Amino acid sequence: MAEQKESSVLFSLKELMSLEEDRIRQEEADRQRVAQAELQAKQDAERRAREAEESRIRAEDDRRRQEEQRQREEATRLEAIRHAEVERARLDAENAARMQAMRQQQEHERQLVAVKESKGKKQAVIIASVAGLFLVMALVIGGLFIKNQRDAAAAAEARHQQELAEQKAQIDKLGKELKDQDDQVAGLQNAVQNAKDDAAKQAALAELSRAQNQRAATKAALGRAQGGGGGGGAAATPKPSKPCNCQPGDPLCSCL
Repeated sequence: MAEQKESSVLFSLKELMSLEEDRIRQEEADRQRVAQAELQAKQDAERRAREAEESRIRAEDDRRRQEEQRQREEATRLEAIRHAEVERARLDAENAARMQAMRQQQEHERQLVAVKESKGKKQAVIIASVAGLFLVMALVIGGLFIKNQRDAAAAAEARHQQELAEQKAQIDKLGKELKDQDDQVAGLQNAVQNAKDDAAKQAALAELSRAQNQRAATKAALGRAQGGGGGGGAAATPKPSKPCNCQPGDPLCSCL
């Protein structure tokens, strides 16, 4: 009886030890799973942050390059317009001065002829007075002509400056829209890559395609505005692009 009782106690102790070992193993496995999950979550968060930062840097580089290109084109166009207006004003002034000189020369010749043909001092004085009056009138008319030319050039410059201001406002507006759309596309690309199931992935792809189409339309409108075709009128609506069938994250995708 004592041996059976001792065997029973030993068996119970072994059972308890086995259960305790199972519990310890289970707790260790649970700790490892939690640690692995935490590590995976941390790595995923770091990856997403890294990809978001890379997308932001790419978008900022694109925006900066476009702005620099726009400024170079704008400076070239303004310089060409200014040079053309200066040259036109110079030619107008030269033509007006030549005409004025010709009229003065003709008037002077007429005065000489009249003086030579005059038979008396009174007649000579009258002719000289009339010639002087004509000369004054010619000078006044010439001055008015030059003033009108300058006023016309100033009005043309004012109109041109207003057109440039309107064009710049439109380009700035389109540039801001394009930057916002770049950020939206980058966010949707991350959403596609991080989709938890096919339904969410398809929905994100549809939104990504729509955002890419909008961004393409804005780029086209910005290109027309920078080329001088966007001022004063509404931009033509671009044709919708084909759906994007690239794999998420494909760096060679043509529709990104």
